[in-house]
Amino acid sequence: MFINSRLSIFIASTQGDWIIDKIKPITGEGLPAAAKLQIVEGALPQNPMASIWSLEGVTSNERYTSRQEKAQLAAIQPALGRPEATHAALIPIRKNSQWWAMTQDERHRIFTTHSQHTSIGMKYLPAVARRLYHCRDLEKPQPFDFITWFEFAPTESDAFDQLLAELRSRPEWEFVERETEIRLIRQDP
Repeated sequence: MFINSRLSIFIASTQGDWIIDKIKPITGEGLPAAAKLQIVEGALPQNPMASIWSLEGVTSNERYTSRQEKAQLAAIQPALGRPEATHAALIPIRKNSQWWAMTQDERHRIFTTHSQHTSIGMKYLPAVARRLYHCRDLEKPQPFDFITWFEFAPTESDAFDQLLAELRSRPEWEFVERETEIRLIRQDP
């Protein structure tokens, strides 16, 4: 079996390390309710668990980040899995055909100049750690274009809400046709 170290599969079912606190559709169709979420990296296990839904994504290069921004992010972004970061959010997003009809430099301009996506995100570091997954790069069609995984301490929930509000108020979000917000709490070991 081929293992892709950049692949992650988010499996909603009755098992998992994360308790699903709520699933909230933001734009378009949401996802069905589920009790827990398991994250599998690399490939599905030989005997996969029954799922209510699953999402796949791969980590990739930073497509809209400059060298300077990448260095700044690396200096202040914490790693995932910090003991105090017991709260998380999984946010899958699909952008509309207008977004994908633009050239890379047009999308980059909206992302950086008009929406200031990266600079907004940096304001909330190191409180909120994140990892972005791309879904359009996969062989099997996915219902979303991107999946972002966020982790934060319960005391940083308000800051995380402010981050989302700020990002969603920017011109980039005019191109979002489907977004679901899934809030999670790490299950005690």
